[in-house]
Amino acid sequence: MASENPFRSILKTLEKPDGGEFGNYYSLPALNDPRIDKLPYSIRILLESAIRNCDEFQVKSKDVEKILDWENTSPKQVEIPFKPARVLLQDFTGVPAVVDLACMRDAMNNLGGDSNMINPLVPVDLVIDHSVQVDVARSENAVQANMELEFQRNNERFAFLKWGSNAFDNMLVVPPGSGIVHQVNLEYLARVVFNTNGLLYPDSVVGTDSHTTMIDGLGVAGWGVGGIEAEATMLGQPMSMVLPGVVGFKLTGKLRDGMTATDLVLTVTQMLRKHGVVGKFVEFYGEGMRELSLADRATIANMSPEYGATMGFFPVDHVTLQYLKLTGRSDETVSMIEAYLRANKMFVDYSEPESKTVYSANLELNLEDVEPCISGPKRPHDRVPLKEMKADWHSCLDNRVGFKGFAVPKEAQSKAVEFNFNGTPAQLRHGDVVIAAITSCTNTSNPSVMLGAALVAKKACELGLEVKPWIKTSLAPGSGVVTKYLAKSGLQKYLNQLGFSIVGYGCTTCIGNSGDIHEAVASAIVDNDLVASAVLSGNRNFEGRVHPLTRANYLASPPLVVAYALAGTVDIDFETEPIGTGKDGKQIFFRDIWPSNKEVAEVVQASVLPDMFKATYEAITKGNSMWNELSVASGTLYEWDPKSTYIHEPPYFKGMTMSPPGPHGVKDAYCLLNFGDSITTDHISPAGSIHKDSPAAKYLMERGVDRRDFNSYGSRRGNDEIMARGTFANIRIVNKHLKGEVGPKTVHIPSGEKLSVFDAAMKYRNEGRDTIILAGAEYGSGSSRDWAAKGPMLL
Repeated sequence: MASENPFRSILKTLEKPDGGEFGNYYSLPALNDPRIDKLPYSIRILLESAIRNCDEFQVKSKDVEKILDWENTSPKQVEIPFKPARVLLQDFTGVPAVVDLACMRDAMNNLGGDSNMINPLVPVDLVIDHSVQVDVARSENAVQANMELEFQRNNERFAFLKWGSNAFDNMLVVPPGSGIVHQVNLEYLARVVFNTNGLLYPDSVVGTDSHTTMIDGLGVAGWGVGGIEAEATMLGQPMSMVLPGVVGFKLTGKLRDGMTATDLVLTVTQMLRKHGVVGKFVEFYGEGMRELSLADRATIANMSPEYGATMGFFPVDHVTLQYLKLTGRSDETVSMIEAYLRANKMFVDYSEPESKTVYSANLELNLEDVEPCISGPKRPHDRVPLKEMKADWHSCLDNRVGFKGFAVPKEAQSKAVEFNFNGTPAQLRHGDVVIAAITSCTNTSNPSVMLGAALVAKKACELGLEVKPWIKTSLAPGSGVVTKYLAKSGLQKYLNQLGFSIVGYGCTTCIGNSGDIHEAVASAIVDNDLVASAVLSGNRNFEGRVHPLTRANYLASPPLVVAYALAGTVDIDFETEPIGTGKDGKQIFFRDIWPSNKEVAEVVQASVLPDMFKATYEAITKGNSMWNELSVASGTLYEWDPKSTYIHEPPYFKGMTMSPPGPHGVKDAYCLLNFGDSITTDHISPAGSIHKDSPAAKYLMERGVDRRDFNSYGSRRGNDEIMARGTFANIRIVNKHLKGEVGPKTVHIPSGEKLSVFDAAMKYRNEGRDTIILAGAEYGSGSSRDWAAKGPMLL
């Protein structure tokens, strides 16, 4: 049974500089323990949480001691409880969380319990960053057209979430069209320090998307969890976690002219992946931090899942405070945040002597050593320096099929395929770009790279360069603020001219929602087995994720996305080969269109203003007309519609009793799938578009859904019937049962039939057979963990 907090004696009052009080707080210095000064800042947040929540029941004094003694206990894999300050639900993965809460209410109701008790006990922010299908491109009216299409397609889902915002207490829903969850979190939702009924404590968050880690750039400890963990946290349960090691990453120097945050993040990702940081925190420090903008920090923090760390943490300093003011947080709030963090030894001041912080391991990077680069063609940590790209591309064509190989015969590597595009003769070769996308997740929180891309577009347009009309170009900002500063700078028109018009505010190409490419282009690729390319400013480029027909996918900064779109191919040496021919017949080179850091900084200074953030997020709180007009049922119990293909009551709580069933044995099982190494959650979890020949498509067609309305797996995450059918549906998955054939099929061993994975699983189930999966190293690595667990369980 819970008892009074044993640390009440260190509860202090934080006074305002001009008199009055900010509130009370649990004071770490009041412990008088010299070990605190050596703790990494990220561990101090865990310590404060344990002290504040200590009740000798869920969180015990011995847990506090484990964290205090981090230097000795972290190598021993000890477990601690952690209670985050809030939960962040992303639209895609938020739907199942709300579905499950609704199911719990039903289950409690059926068991005779109090269903009204199923309410989040910690604040829940749910951002509907709906997955925008890039169906309308190269049009300045794309945003409105896509919004109307999204509301038409996702009416059921949006109505369900709106019902949830009324049915559950303590839940804020940010409506569709407002921006992507991570950027909205950074610019608007993050508190940095909470003041709840006069008690001050650090903001911390777990979110149902792996890139929740973007918030670590703001000094808010946060990382992604599965929906099940998020729901438990919402209901007041502490998370059980292994007390992590912390890798200290020292930054020195300053980025050279022309380098971008993306160049830096791909370098950091490669270094950390090589070092090995799975299950660890990474904490950045050093004099190089003075030169690193908050947006650059957020870009690095966003990529934590790609380098494998639980989070990449940037403690709060003067740069954080400047950003909070820029994004419209009040002076009083910023003053409270600084005062609290200084008082509790959680603020970094570079004017003071360097701290005595101890880390589990140390890495160092001189920012001056960063060079232009991209990453690919199949993994985010396979960094390629720009100057080596052409040679690397040709080695990929030569190499056997793998992460860095396509095994294209020498005699076929230079072939040019003729096709007809809207009545005009055209050509495609291996490495030609067919998708170029500035996408929302990693980079659009960063004005320097967004305005850098716009400056590249301006220079290119003035010189007379154009993007080939069959390249699918798009721009999907993470929030409406980007639209405002692009308009203020006068540069959006140049992006529009090259086809990078704004298509919406949400996940697009990075999650596979690029929409269809032109059928003539698709036929040329398929009929001639071409290795076509996509270049995107996202964080993921695993096989089959971006688009089924782009086998080579490269991550690049937004300005580089524009440059590769202009070049039309990744088979180019930017140092020696021209990007194209200008209006006066002269050859134009990369150096002719690339802006200097000074040019970018001047445009950022003049165009990114605090009022833009205030105006954008004031509009969010008022919603939008389509959202406001959405009619929803009232009541605390949800009325399930058995005909719905979006929201379906899942089986997890059916037949639930007050006692869990316990484990059961597996006997005489058949092997459903036989995998080698590196089957990631991107291979396991349903993602991207629903293929016309898939079991999920068959299910939808049987229920009268037209192919054009299939939408994506992400949009249908609230329907377990769809998701079970989409598990292991990745078109590039390699199953040894198929003896070299690639794709989402398997062999039903007793009959020898080749079936879809879902159909084989159901056949085994109907026969009363258990099944297992054989898999090699790194099975299940990656971040789409919720359905990587639920999907196989349903199979």
